[in-house]
Amino acid sequence: MTADTSAQVSPQEFIDQQPMSRRQWSIVVLGLLMMVAEGLDTTVAAFVYPRIVDDWGTALRTVTVTVTLSVVMMIVGGAAAGPLADRYGRKGVTVIGTAAFGLGTLGMGLAPGIGVFAGLRLVACLGLGAVLPTVMALVADWTPAERRVQMVALAFAGVTAGTTIGGVLASALIPAYGWPVLLGVCGGAPLLLIPVVVSFVPESVSVLAARGRPEAELKKALAAVVTEQDLSSVVWDRSMARRRPRPASRVILSRGIAPTTLLLWLCFFLGQGVVFLIISYLPLLVERMGLTAAQAALGVAAFGWGGLVGQLSVSFVLKRFDRFRVLASLWVMGALGLGAAALWAVQFTALLATAFVLGLCLPAATSVLQAIAAVAYPASARATGISWANSAGKLGPVVSGLLGGMMVDAGWTLATVLLVLFVPVGAALLATLALHARSRRQQADPHCGPRPLSALASEQY
Repeated sequence: MTADTSAQVSPQEFIDQQPMSRRQWSIVVLGLLMMVAEGLDTTVAAFVYPRIVDDWGTALRTVTVTVTLSVVMMIVGGAAAGPLADRYGRKGVTVIGTAAFGLGTLGMGLAPGIGVFAGLRLVACLGLGAVLPTVMALVADWTPAERRVQMVALAFAGVTAGTTIGGVLASALIPAYGWPVLLGVCGGAPLLLIPVVVSFVPESVSVLAARGRPEAELKKALAAVVTEQDLSSVVWDRSMARRRPRPASRVILSRGIAPTTLLLWLCFFLGQGVVFLIISYLPLLVERMGLTAAQAALGVAAFGWGGLVGQLSVSFVLKRFDRFRVLASLWVMGALGLGAAALWAVQFTALLATAFVLGLCLPAATSVLQAIAAVAYPASARATGISWANSAGKLGPVVSGLLGGMMVDAGWTLATVLLVLFVPVGAALLATLALHARSRRQQADPHCGPRPLSALASEQY
């Protein structure tokens, strides 16, 4: 008996055509929990460094070197994880990265001195850099095209949630039980998720197809996730697997996609740099205005809570509105918030209000960028595209940290620093408009430049 070829679809097309199943929702929730664990472990060391300075007499220069190398290792981990995940599988890289940052953080709590502590922190950060892009790719791979942007943004909100929870845990556990207990809790949490990922999340069908796995294996993965659906129409052209796959790095830097890649890198770089500068230097600049250290800390907390609310909210906004317009709106509102903060943040109440508004806009913009990166590339290069964009973004805090230090050393006021931030936010807005224009041209002329697999044509850019 011959199947009706007109009704035949590829595995990815089949996923895109189905509504969200319970298993797919569970994968999104698991991705969110993984990002919570990532946020916890990324943040926790910041609360521990002051304690080891007091307990071990560690020099501040040593702490600075450790922090700097930690950022470098996150960049390296992210840059390496993407191509590995696209070639060998998202699931394996996710599990290895999670084990690295979980065990590394857990071991930091048992370290006898700063040398071992720093070495384990570098291992943890290597894993942290690897996990975020691979989890985002897994979530994107297993959600239908019309919900992909929303689900990636929702899962990414877990990073900010983890950062916020980390602050709460630090304030509760360090005074009562000491910083090793905090590290033990934050390091153990991701390890508990590994068995769930191994047993519950199948490898992406795009990876299975690229590795030439049998059609029965692809259908088994589909059956485990897209439940209660007839798979008889799903076919796989094995001739695609016999072709030498194009390296993912060449795909995202190809002539037709490279402009999109560079614009995304610029947005990631600027967005993460602005957020880092605000979080890092807001306490010092606020205290210079005459407010107390406690009030400055509350200002940073208001920014963090605003970021959590903004990221959770924007994931639902993306279900109804164009992602580029949402991102552009967030940049505009962020610029307005910077102006308001520059004018009125001299009073404590105004500081809290404007910090919350800035948190609503700027971290949410980073969340939207994650979603845009997740659908900007064909599935065969998705993990590389996301990971390299995030690696470019992590250079933003490095540069903004240096520039922020120069502005603070020069005696600039909070208002002046906030007004200067108009420049990177404005540049990010222009880059977003350019991305939107490329998206519209691509939709108007489907033959302009290289295209991904036909199953993903509707989501390109």
